[in-house]
Amino acid sequence: MAEKTERIISVGYALPSKKVHTFILPSLITHAQKHGIHFIPINLHHSLLQQGPFDCIIHKIYDDDWNNQLLEFASINPNIPIIDSPLAIRRLHNRISMLDFIPALNIPNFGIPNQILLQEQNDDLETLGLKFPVIAKPLIANGSPNSHQLSLVLNLNGLNKMKEEQVLLQEFVNHGGVLFKVYVAGNHVKCVKRNSLPDFDVSQLSDSLQQGILPFSQISNLPATNTNEQEDAVCMPPLDFIHDLGHVLSQATQLQLFNFDLIRDVSQTSGNRYLVIDINYFPGYAKVPGFEAMITDFILDVVHHHTASTTQNM
Repeated sequence: MAEKTERIISVGYALPSKKVHTFILPSLITHAQKHGIHFIPINLHHSLLQQGPFDCIIHKIYDDDWNNQLLEFASINPNIPIIDSPLAIRRLHNRISMLDFIPALNIPNFGIPNQILLQEQNDDLETLGLKFPVIAKPLIANGSPNSHQLSLVLNLNGLNKMKEEQVLLQEFVNHGGVLFKVYVAGNHVKCVKRNSLPDFDVSQLSDSLQQGILPFSQISNLPATNTNEQEDAVCMPPLDFIHDLGHVLSQATQLQLFNFDLIRDVSQTSGNRYLVIDINYFPGYAKVPGFEAMITDFILDVVHHHTASTTQNM
């Protein structure tokens, strides 16, 4: 009697070349193959329908032609999971729609910083519920170089210098110089601690900084009020809280591969209040310790879930 062989799972991937080099790493390929998973590159210059077969598809291509191919593929192959929906991903390309759903979740001690879209009539931030300093972020967040051009606006003088029309103003919140990056892959959630912008008091800035606006490249020159000891004191959020948050945001966004930047408001009046300041699709998972197992287990979950659902519906 022939020995039963393990089923091979084919994962088609359509990624920019830079993403291929940072995600489809030898360590991931080796770990995944031990579990029967093989990553197959999708040729973007050929019809998707003529490639495969695939057990699931992962992608980070945003042009209309690719989106149309995915829609056509999904209509003909409804039982092959596509991770994720282009429509759901597109929500993260606008920094307003990226976060505007979070307040409605009504999660205790959780929310987003005050923010508005910069418009000509935004002369007085205080009447709009914001106070300086604010972070100016391009409205479009599609991974292009321009979408990463952030600045810190210190006062009205700096606000008047803003040339960009489509800019989101997000109130800066002192957070102990620590950022928590929470990575989500389906039901798998991991959190890592990173250095962030320092805490500071605008009233204590020197006259040389009263130009009113600073690109992020100059933020390190600010006179920080937090010490290394204070940064170390900003503990990791509770693990259960992080997992619950990841699952809630996944359901709300209808996305499975993303991360979000989380800060803890260290003001004396806020207590343990956490704020989401950014959400990114298909982030750099290789920066997460043990990402190979995380991604492998996620793919196994997706394929096995769809296989079970298909069997039940037969």
